[in-house]
Amino acid sequence: MGREKCSVCGQAIQKQYMPMKEWSVSGAMCGTCYSAKLEEHYPGEHVRLGGDAA
Repeated sequence: MGREKCSVCGQAIQKQYMPMKEWSVSGAMCGTCYSAKLEEHYPGEHVRLGGDAA
């Protein structure tokens, strides 16, 4: 069984995040893309523990 790839950037996912419905993204996301979408849709500071986000 191979690693799942991010539905946004195509990179292998270390820790999987599921997009919110209003983002119109189908499939799991990597932490970096998830953080980018959070910033895009919900401006401000977001702090998440763990994961592969930069």
